[in-house]
Amino acid sequence: MTAEYSAHHLQVLEGLEAVRKRPGMYIGSTDSRGLMHCLWEIIDNSVDEALAGHGSRIDIVLHADGSVEVRDRARGIPVDIEPRTGLSGVEVVFTKLHAGGKFGGGSYAASGGLHGVGASVVNALSERLDVEVDRGGKTHAMSFHRGEPGLFAGDAPDSAFTPFERSSELRVVGKAPRGTSGTRIRYWADRQIFTKDAAFTLDELVQRARQTAFLVPGLEIVIADERGEERTETSYRFDGGLSEFADFLAPDAPITDTWRLQGSATFTETVPVLQANGAMVPTEVERSCEVDIALRWGTSYETVTRSFVNIIATPKGGTHQQGFEQGLMKVVRGQVEQNARRLKVGTDKLEKDDILAGLTAVLTVRVPEPQFEGQTKEVLGTPAVRQIVANVVGREMAAKFASPKRDDKAQTAQLLEKVVSEMKARISARTHKETQRRKTALESSSLPAKLADCRTNDVSESELFIVEGDSALGTAKHARNSEYQALLPIRGKILNVQKASVSDMLSNAECAAIIQVIGAGSGRSFDIASARYGKVILMSDADVDGAHIRTLLLTLFFRYMRPLIEEGRVFAAVPPLHRVVVVNPGSKPNETIYTYSEAELHGLLTKLRKAGRRWQEPVQRYKGLGEMDADQLATTTMDRAGRTLRRVRVEDADAANAVFELLMGNEVAPRRDFIITSSDRLSREAIDA
Repeated sequence: MTAEYSAHHLQVLEGLEAVRKRPGMYIGSTDSRGLMHCLWEIIDNSVDEALAGHGSRIDIVLHADGSVEVRDRARGIPVDIEPRTGLSGVEVVFTKLHAGGKFGGGSYAASGGLHGVGASVVNALSERLDVEVDRGGKTHAMSFHRGEPGLFAGDAPDSAFTPFERSSELRVVGKAPRGTSGTRIRYWADRQIFTKDAAFTLDELVQRARQTAFLVPGLEIVIADERGEERTETSYRFDGGLSEFADFLAPDAPITDTWRLQGSATFTETVPVLQANGAMVPTEVERSCEVDIALRWGTSYETVTRSFVNIIATPKGGTHQQGFEQGLMKVVRGQVEQNARRLKVGTDKLEKDDILAGLTAVLTVRVPEPQFEGQTKEVLGTPAVRQIVANVVGREMAAKFASPKRDDKAQTAQLLEKVVSEMKARISARTHKETQRRKTALESSSLPAKLADCRTNDVSESELFIVEGDSALGTAKHARNSEYQALLPIRGKILNVQKASVSDMLSNAECAAIIQVIGAGSGRSFDIASARYGKVILMSDADVDGAHIRTLLLTLFFRYMRPLIEEGRVFAAVPPLHRVVVVNPGSKPNETIYTYSEAELHGLLTKLRKAGRRWQEPVQRYKGLGEMDADQLATTTMDRAGRTLRRVRVEDADAANAVFELLMGNEVAPRRDFIITSSDRLSREAIDA
């Protein structure tokens, strides 16, 4: 380091050097997320073509050598010479930042690409990139090495590379069928840039492809994965548009149909326009904004919204989402005020979360040259879009509430009742939180009488065992360490909360007792910081009924106390199935061994038989926790030194929710199909008959 600082210390990065020096500025990061962002840049160029009416199929191939290929049958990248640079259109697109056909030149009415850097950034961050273009009856090809055009000696990315020295060449490598055009791009990501563990994520790619197919009706996207032992191929095409997308995203049963809110408006915007002489002149232009929204309300309190601008997802929202929420709040608040007496609202005011509870919405706007915040396009910044979306939502929702149709009247009435009930639940939870202090075991006078609480106030050390039945409770009381282990018995099978309403759940004695004992509330008002126990352990019998009770309890935790599962604080105890007493010769005391499955028992007995050792017959089979004495239960299930616990995790909340809905939901047909198709996997010996 030196104190001297002059112009000699300044660096000017030319061309794609800036991308390689600071890749995070362009793709966000250099891990798997950044790798996937590069792939989106290439795919979105093909999607923009389909959006403009060119091409109806996109193929994406994940090759075994780590490369990825994207093919389309659109217009193809221009291959003629760009007059200012003297380079072919292909080389301009892949080597020049801020070069492309999406700066208002008339090639695209609305597109996701705006800055002209996507393809060139991917090229700069690739060890090798090959592009082939079918246009004018010919197939043109060009290759690049870390952004530099040239020729490779072989097909591999590490083949000898010779850069072009004086002038570059867009080669003609074959003939294309008459009337056929399109682009094929294959590239190998540069491992000098990306982390070692960066990889293309098939699940994320499939999710994005499905999403795009929903947003562009009629477009087929085919994904082929050749990285495994067998090639897999998945194809997506949807003709139902946003309504089908909203139904697919919805996590709950509906209380309204899927409504479509559509409209458009124009606005003026002052933008710099490139003149023929190369000068940029501020010019006022008229823009059009098309709004298309699909939304429906369901029975749960979760909110699922997806927003898009020209098919590009905006996960962090922006002016279009602000306008959507503004228009929705204005209409619903107005309707609640008009029906205040019937709904018994009083002086309470609706908040945004009350209206959004249970909402599933897909919001799309199409705007020429939208203003995004950054190349990653996660936030829309065009100011005029907010009021346009708000006006469309206000007009269409007002028409829905004013509709004379019987179905519309019934559904809007149900919607208002749901919104008001959410408001009352929020106010009640807030009041309860403000007036009730968290009580310790000694202070608590409102906790259920059947709770056998622990003495410690240290939440990180305390454990709550939810045990099946009073008989197990009696044994567990003697087996526990009362310093930090609390016991709450439940009688039989609790309410199936996947089918029941919130009010039914809260009025159920067993569910209410569990929520009350944990002390952190439920649903949207759940506050994990207020939970009275560091671990919640489900201790049920090792039989079919015990598994059913455990599933019902997990359904309750998943739907109404999910943060406990997400933080890994819910466990299932693993009690033994068998007790084998091995007889030792002479005065040596007998040895007791516990097994946890039929296979483990048979393996143990075979091992003892081969060793010539005897055991007491019959082998004890525990049908319930109540059959154990306190010492046995403590040793096997409750003592921290020797017990086994299974942590309940939610790695993928959407997938877990689908399983709960299949097993515990209202729809009988999918559950019946699951039972029929899975029956061959059932072991008759495993049934506790």
